[in-house]
Amino acid sequence: MKKNIAVVGCGHWGKNLVRNFSELGALAAVCDPNDKLSKSYAAQYNVDNLSFAEILANTSIEGVVLAVPASLHASMAIEVMNAGKPVYVEKPLAMNRTEADEMITASRENGVHLMVGHLLQYHPIFIAVLKLVESGELGSLSYIYSNRLSFGKVRLEEDVIWSFAPHDISMILSLTGCEPETVRTESTCIFRPDNADSALVYLNFKSGLKAHISVSWVHPYKEQKLVVVGKNSMVVFDDMKPWHEKLALYRHEVKTTDSLPSLERSEVEYLEVPKSEPLRNECQHFINVVSKNITPLTDGDEGLRVLKVLSAASISETKNEAVSLSKL
Repeated sequence: MKKNIAVVGCGHWGKNLVRNFSELGALAAVCDPNDKLSKSYAAQYNVDNLSFAEILANTSIEGVVLAVPASLHASMAIEVMNAGKPVYVEKPLAMNRTEADEMITASRENGVHLMVGHLLQYHPIFIAVLKLVESGELGSLSYIYSNRLSFGKVRLEEDVIWSFAPHDISMILSLTGCEPETVRTESTCIFRPDNADSALVYLNFKSGLKAHISVSWVHPYKEQKLVVVGKNSMVVFDDMKPWHEKLALYRHEVKTTDSLPSLERSEVEYLEVPKSEPLRNECQHFINVVSKNITPLTDGDEGLRVLKVLSAASISETKNEAVSLSKL
């Protein structure tokens, strides 16, 4: 494996990226404002400790990973792409539509790829859920909901919607194949009056399908669950369960007799899915993007679709009303 990837940001999440790219044999350098931290990782993984400017100028580094605060995504990613290097930024893509458009423009003008870290798109269980939906196994979709709940870590640079919901929005948009018509948000601010700590985001689609996302970092326990309800069957992706129980299929039937619904319960079926680490898969995908010049699964356009829903959720939160995506 060619060592040609640099990771910028070695903190809370960046350290996981450093580990994975090293184990994949692709890590060439690390960078962090905390020089002591970056030096320790450089020594641990036997790679170079470089400044951001040195990474941009180094021709042997062919791809850059940004695990930095979201407020820095746009400016730093554009610098990377202007240097002719593909870039992988953690979610969210950017903090607003203008920044996202500038990043996508930089990607196209420089002819380099922009990838967004929507991790669950690389999770084998979600890929299996998507295949069940696309195959028609569940029938037409009736409702989708997702819970992403935990106790901490509270962030200051973004609220819980922008911090937690990108993963769930990304999954729901993939499952539906389209953007919602309207978005409505209800939130609770506990620590600061202008920063949501718990929220419900409702998505309404043109087909009549509805979905909601519940996010919180002040929940008594951790929960990461996606539920997809179809006319024929229902599937649950529970990422807190052991691997063999993460994907559960329920073939519950809903029949109508004399205009009254009749619900017939079935036993749960746990579906087998080959085990692999989602982050490892995502990192390998970026390596392939760099080495094979393939379009990322989660590219700038996908990141922009997610960002539009996030923006609508924030506007709805402020105005206390549903927001139409067509007006964004």
